[in-house]
Amino acid sequence: MRFQKNILLKNYTTFKIGGPARYFCIVKNKTDLIEAIIFSKKARLPFFILGGGSNLLISDKGFNGLVIKLQTTNYKLQTTKIIAEAGVSLAKLVNTAANAGLSGLEWVSGIPGATLGGAVRGNAGAFDSEMKDIVMMVKALDARNLKIKNFNNKKCQFSYRSSIFKKNPNFIVLSCKLKLKKENKEKIKERTREILDHRKSHHPFNPSAGSIFKNFKHVRARDLIEKAGLKGKQIGEAQISQLHANFIVNCGGAKAKDVLKLINLAKKEVKNKFGIKLEEEIQKIS
Repeated sequence: MRFQKNILLKNYTTFKIGGPARYFCIVKNKTDLIEAIIFSKKARLPFFILGGGSNLLISDKGFNGLVIKLQTTNYKLQTTKIIAEAGVSLAKLVNTAANAGLSGLEWVSGIPGATLGGAVRGNAGAFDSEMKDIVMMVKALDARNLKIKNFNNKKCQFSYRSSIFKKNPNFIVLSCKLKLKKENKEKIKERTREILDHRKSHHPFNPSAGSIFKNFKHVRARDLIEKAGLKGKQIGEAQISQLHANFIVNCGGAKAKDVLKLINLAKKEVKNKFGIKLEEEIQKIS
């Protein structure tokens, strides 16, 4: 395995934003991952696990540590279950499930750059579904002692856009077992097409990290931002999307500092106008 220096991270994120990583490596199996963590410990450097690069804002200055790019791609079907490694793309799993007549993953269709590990870590959700609804078991590596631990659904401590893996970054998701349901293939594919069409018509095409803020039970963040008059607001090449106010888009050459200014502006205006405190859904790395 090769450790590279000063690799630009904007090339590995859906936002197309981010400075260089001091060290960067690509891991394709558990052995590589353990080697990378040992390297970071010996060098006394922090490490960061990078999946598909969605839901992420990386500082313009980059990351002064080791970025571990996860490219584990193995998966298999077991009747109504899928066992897949963390680096497998959600798009691949959606297609695999649909072709096997398995329902439960349609809602992840069209999420740019998303991988299974990241989706489990953040308990990704949309269209009234979440990862917690289909996760049976997660296998994770404890970076502190390099031992493997198994987490059933309850032990994953899933909550809105969070899990034990997000609360404790030492637990690195290696693989996951998903429980799906048998259903007519054409019905699954039709539902998948409907979700893809919805995303194409309601979500911006420009590079973004996905939803910036968490929603509330009775009100959506996008509605609050729009009512605060911020739809289309632009700082530098970063803009609060005209199409969906909970997206900030990169209009070409946007900087993390400009995105952060828009995030802070949205939080300030929504708090002043509605007395509601917005909370970021995206992960910020600096």
